[in-house]
Amino acid sequence: MSEVHVSLNGERVTTAASSLQALLRAQGYDLAAAMACAINRVFVPRPQWEQRMLANGDQIDVITPITGG
Repeated sequence: MSEVHVSLNGERVTTAASSLQALLRAQGYDLAAAMACAINRVFVPRPQWEQRMLANGDQIDVITPITGG
């Protein structure tokens, strides 16, 4: 697959990753950690991360819980 240009938490990223799961791995996320992901403001359930393909211009948000306070 060729590279795609996406926004990851507001930062422009160029990646050869084809799926959301592959992008998360490439960016160093611990896939076992508690987090939620959305692409273009649409929640992507964890079981769909491997199948959810990326496209140029996708806006990806990774949200992790914050404890305390």
